[in-house]
Order: sequence, then structure tokens, then C-alpha cells
Amino acid sequence: MLELWGLFVSAFISSTIAPGGSEAVLAYMVAEELHPVMLMVAVATIGNTLGALTTWWLGSLAAKKYPAEELLDSKKQKSLRWVQRWGVWSLLFSWLPIVGDGLCFAGGWLKLPLFISTLLIAIGKLARYLFVAYWFV
Repeated sequence: MLELWGLFVSAFISSTIAPGGSEAVLAYMVAEELHPVMLMVAVATIGNTLGALTTWWLGSLAAKKYPAEELLDSKKQKSLRWVQRWGVWSLLFSWLPIVGDGLCFAGGWLKLPLFISTLLIAIGKLARYLFVAYWFV
């Protein structure tokens, strides 16, 4: 059971501003057959989604106080423009390294609807973890 908590924490941290390696943790756990694959995928997906929602929430808080031009570097401004153009659907790509955090932050900044944002973030993250898990089965 402790391994699942470790996976959850790794997935959560990997989806915030801090770097992490939840895919490697999941791959190891799947290869070692520590728990049922779908349970591990679910734990990683939930942790990673909650981490992304933390970033979304930080974006929402930052938007109340600072204009985008003051707070965001050029890469994050690019994410903001991407989300402005594609809307909530851009959050399907929140699983991407580097770019994904910016998309979640921008989603919060732009006050995208929380329910659909959560759903699309979770779908993208689930797809990534399913791919990783079944690659190492």
C-alpha cells in the first residue's frame, strides 16, 4: 500500500511546477507487478490530475492580482495565447512535458470552467498513463 502512496505523491509533484518522474515510478511498479495495473494507473491519474488542478488554481489566483505581461515569461505567455485560441480543449494536452504546466496555469488564469477542465485534464493524463503502463506490462 505504501507504494501506491509513493506513486500518488510522485504523480502529484510531477504535475505541478516541480519536476518529477511519475512515468518511471509507474513503469517500475508495473514491471514488478506490485499491484493491479488499472489500480496503479488510477492512482497515478488521480494524483497527476490533482497536481494539474493545483497549477490551474494558482493561475486563477495569479490572474486576480497581476496582468499576464507582468507575471509571465514569454513561454507562459505562449501557453496563454494557445489556451485563448483553443479554449478548454487545449487542456487535453496538459500531459505534455514542460508545456502542460503552462496550459493548466493559463486555464486557471482564463477562468475556464472547472468541471470540463478537470475532465479534459484527467482524460489526457489517463491516456498517457495507460500508454506507459501497457508499454511495460
